[in-house]
Amino acid sequence: MYKDKKVVVVLPAYNAALTLEKTYNEIPFYLVDEVILCDDCSTDNTAEVGKALGIKHIIRHENNKGYGGNQKSLYNKALEIGADIVIMLHPDYQYTPKLIPSMVNIIGEDLYQVVLGSRILGKGALQGGMPMYKYIANRFLTFSQNVLVNHKLSEYHTGYRAFSKEVLETINFNENDDDFVFDNEMLSQVIFAKFGIAEVTCPTKYFDEASSINFKRSMKYGLGVLRVSWGHFFARMGITKPNIYKRLKPSQKNKA
Repeated sequence: MYKDKKVVVVLPAYNAALTLEKTYNEIPFYLVDEVILCDDCSTDNTAEVGKALGIKHIIRHENNKGYGGNQKSLYNKALEIGADIVIMLHPDYQYTPKLIPSMVNIIGEDLYQVVLGSRILGKGALQGGMPMYKYIANRFLTFSQNVLVNHKLSEYHTGYRAFSKEVLETINFNENDDDFVFDNEMLSQVIFAKFGIAEVTCPTKYFDEASSINFKRSMKYGLGVLRVSWGHFFARMGITKPNIYKRLKPSQKNKA
């Protein structure tokens, strides 16, 4: 708990058996109340490792639903069990759990409703092993997005995020894509709904066991990001308003 607010960590997992325990053991359980693991039809024993670690809430997809589909299951479950603050942490140990207290504090003190762990703040991205082509693409896409969505973030592509319950109960994240562009759609929704976003510097770690998409999928992702950004621009101008930007009504909340 953080000042009577329930803190839940959600772990979107795919073939994370080798790194799950290391990630889990660094979670600050003096602050975190619950952990939810979603195994997106892994080919290894990710779910079994999670069970052995004592994770109470384990979701197992019988078919691979994708990175976005994985997160939808996690956020819906987090709301179902009464989470007030939700931290999305990759179980591949690419992001350090040691930043959780800082992220929780920012939301728990009602300073911001969303916190991102930024790999770009500071100069650690390339030193931490981020491939040069990904760094350049990150910089280009982030610049384009800041212009199109009329915001200012150091990056939109980090997978380390924390949300208040209010955010998850307001934005229509279940309408988003099931693939990697889900993350950008979600940030676009957050900005469109005028929630505050904070960023904290996050160390970058690239290694063999850390999940990473290949060049072909990176290209698909980049095009998807531009699609989302232009869609946000047109919605902001009042030209169109896709379903992802429609706020949830009370009767729709917590429904998958």
